[in-house]
Amino acid sequence: METKTILAIDSGTQSLRALLFAENGELLACEQQFYIPYYSSHPGWAEQDPDIYWKSLVTACRVLKKKHPRAFASIAGVGVTSQRASMINVDRKGQVLRPAIIWLDQRRAHPTFGAKGPLNFGFKLMGLEKKLMDIQAQGKGNWIIQNQPKIWEKTHKYLQVSGFLNYRLTGVFADSAASQIGHLPYDYKKHRWAGKWALISQLFPIEIEKLPTIISPGGFIGVVTAAVGDLTGLRPGTPVIACGSDKGCETLGAGVTNQKMVSLSFGTTATVQTTSQKYFEAIRFMPPYPAPVPGCYNPEVEIFRGFWMISWFKQEFAHKEVEEAFKLGIAPEEVLNKCLERTGPGAMGLVVQPYWGPGLDHPDAKGAMIGFGDVHTKDHVYRAVIEGLGFALYEGMEKIEKKGKMRVEKAAVSGGASQSDEICKITADIFNLPMVKGETHETSGLGAAIIIARGLGLYDTIDGAVANMVRIKTVFEPDPKNVIIYSQLYKEVYKKMYKALAPLYSQIQKITGYPKK
Repeated sequence: METKTILAIDSGTQSLRALLFAENGELLACEQQFYIPYYSSHPGWAEQDPDIYWKSLVTACRVLKKKHPRAFASIAGVGVTSQRASMINVDRKGQVLRPAIIWLDQRRAHPTFGAKGPLNFGFKLMGLEKKLMDIQAQGKGNWIIQNQPKIWEKTHKYLQVSGFLNYRLTGVFADSAASQIGHLPYDYKKHRWAGKWALISQLFPIEIEKLPTIISPGGFIGVVTAAVGDLTGLRPGTPVIACGSDKGCETLGAGVTNQKMVSLSFGTTATVQTTSQKYFEAIRFMPPYPAPVPGCYNPEVEIFRGFWMISWFKQEFAHKEVEEAFKLGIAPEEVLNKCLERTGPGAMGLVVQPYWGPGLDHPDAKGAMIGFGDVHTKDHVYRAVIEGLGFALYEGMEKIEKKGKMRVEKAAVSGGASQSDEICKITADIFNLPMVKGETHETSGLGAAIIIARGLGLYDTIDGAVANMVRIKTVFEPDPKNVIIYSQLYKEVYKKMYKALAPLYSQIQKITGYPKK
């Protein structure tokens, strides 16, 4: 019997990966194409040429075919998972009309809905005015409508990166329900585009006809066209299956299919996420996004610029470690692990609040480090950063548990920083939960492969696909002694930091004008 393989395309902020998986979830091959994450023609803007994503896909497929011809020839289906909330305007022929505005972009539109009149008065009474105005301002579609009306008029479809790549592969303007994450008129509870008079449609007045057809995860989008076959080497007629966002696929690839587990993503934006059959908002106005598991949701709390802080630390403080890693031919994080090994839990009293970017529930927040003394070294600072991120993720899990009326029994770790066992151990101690890490760190790609396998009928259910395709490599058990220290620091110090410092953050903003409102 012929062995079938699965091709998952994972289009991220800094690179695109084409991943070949076996039916049992084994990663057979990976080809990664790097690119500059974005360019900025104005302060705070973050844009990218969408053709970078397509050209990277084409090149990655060609290389895979050359290096692994037999496995490539056995591809039974293709699916795309991608970065969230990075939007692309195309015309009727699918040609790009302007650079993609990616999720890191900080430009702001002018809020219009509810800005005046009795409706605004009602929002004020309910204490919602500021949040609703801020949510509208973040809508990049709103900004284009207001500042580039001619481009908006020419826009035939307004697409996520996944929708753009789906179109390039198949010629069909369709995307997964589990990919529609961002400032869009989407009914997250019903997994469909919202009606014209829904509040979210008023906040983001994007014409429904400019949005792609929504397909349930695992559903059929189309087939690889003959022209694309010539470009990529993919067999024309190969099914293209609807997958989901990178975070959602990462959660699935980590084996999280119910509320007894959470997925911790140690990525540029750190997240704690679960899979639930119930709709609930862990943070008010932060909807649980549609999960790659059909009919389910992914309640989530995110730490903006989360494990990006490791990159920040390397750039600002760890030139010596980065140089040492380069000479040894290893990742800098492996050298930085020594900083964690040389220090103990609690970093000698140094505590970090990792709000390097404001959140929906703390819009005025800034980052903070407290507890400095003459004993503290660079090692302590690095450990405090990692512990602070752990505290922030744990706080997010508490919110999910409270709103979901649930109790988490286990956590799964994934993302770039999860390759550090020391970071995983610290997180297990902070959460006081077993932390499981899979055999592959390409968890988003594995999640997409699971959906593709189910969509192709290789497995009868998602749970069956997960049971066969997700393999655990390591389990990190919490250390009782460290748990006590972290529990006290979290309850008695970390939980009180934001409330104590929030008035000062507000004053800093008023005095310096940063961050700009």
